[in-house]
Amino acid sequence: MKFFEIYYRHGKHKSTMVLETSNKLDAMREFQKMELGVIVRIQEISEPLKMKINKFIAQQKHPIKNKRIAIESYIAALRQLAVMLDAGMPINLCLSEVNKSTHEPMLKAILERATEDIEGGMSLSDALKPYAHQLGNLSISMIHLGEQTGTLSESINRLSEILQNIHDNRIKLKKATRYPLITIVAMMIAFTIVIIFVVPQFEELFRESNAELPFPTLLLLWTENALTHYGPYIVAAGMILAGLYSYFYQKSAALALQSDRWLLKIYIVGAVTRYAMLGRFVYIFNVLVHAGIPIVDALKAAIGVVDNRYMKQQFSKITEAVEEGRSLHSGFESSNFFESMILQMLKAGEDAGALNTMLDKITKYYNDKYENIIDSVSSMIEPILIAAIAGFVLVLALGIFLPMWTMAEAMGM
Repeated sequence: MKFFEIYYRHGKHKSTMVLETSNKLDAMREFQKMELGVIVRIQEISEPLKMKINKFIAQQKHPIKNKRIAIESYIAALRQLAVMLDAGMPINLCLSEVNKSTHEPMLKAILERATEDIEGGMSLSDALKPYAHQLGNLSISMIHLGEQTGTLSESINRLSEILQNIHDNRIKLKKATRYPLITIVAMMIAFTIVIIFVVPQFEELFRESNAELPFPTLLLLWTENALTHYGPYIVAAGMILAGLYSYFYQKSAALALQSDRWLLKIYIVGAVTRYAMLGRFVYIFNVLVHAGIPIVDALKAAIGVVDNRYMKQQFSKITEAVEEGRSLHSGFESSNFFESMILQMLKAGEDAGALNTMLDKITKYYNDKYENIIDSVSSMIEPILIAAIAGFVLVLALGIFLPMWTMAEAMGM
């Protein structure tokens, strides 16, 4: 859509207004319908700030946001819907009952609109398609499959199991990182308190001695000065930089792709991300293949739930390989993310006609890998935390005691 500023005259009075239309001709027609006066001049402009603000306010007030729905409420709704459909209840009545049970505002709004569309003659998958961003493409694919095969309740139940598995893995990761995060935050608070309240007590004493201060002391004094005088600005600058990065990450595909690629190289974080995405991809692909979905469609649906954009790009090579007529294991090999053992298992499964069996084993392999790395996250982070604490204590001790020893020597003590 484009924006057009119209200058018009009504009798002796002149005024302006802005209309949002697809082209100038539509803007003129829209204005003429209003019968406000005669057009003097019309020109295309960029979106006015006032309209941007009004749209932003409207989006904030609207119950359906541009974000993923709360997964726990969604899983509960899917399970309830599957049970009622399995009992033979009409789909519109099932949605109405689920809507009454949920307390999630966005889910209620989506179910309300979907119920209206279904009563107007649409299928459930078509009614939910406009909300693919909120519900996920996997939801639309699974519901569409259920409608085509006549097993809608089974497909929705399987969808709830997939989402529950993803949710459980996220919970495990949060639990594993809770202790290290609390420790890091406590260290930062302790460091800030010591620098702001303890170091200044010694600063005046050091300066009165007129002795040459060692580097650790200068470092502590510089840090104290920076935090005391520029602390709020440092925090504000950090928040602004984080906000800008988040904004450009969403807007720039190149930045998001490169950032996600670098993320995989970070110690611990990269390994956790890698195995979480691999496990999720293989698990969903396995479930969909077992459900009878064609391999290409199953691959596309599984790729859709991978959050890391670089891994998503690499996994797309698997789909391209299969569409070109190559084997599944050669597609997995072209992604450069799977070990030779996995590739050999896939090849053996394809050659023997036992792909489903091999996918079950591969799924278990990556689940075990993920479980192991989650269980060892704390032990992997502990050496870094210990080194950081030791470094902080060492700098603090040297910064305070070195000049005191120098002063003592100067006084002959």
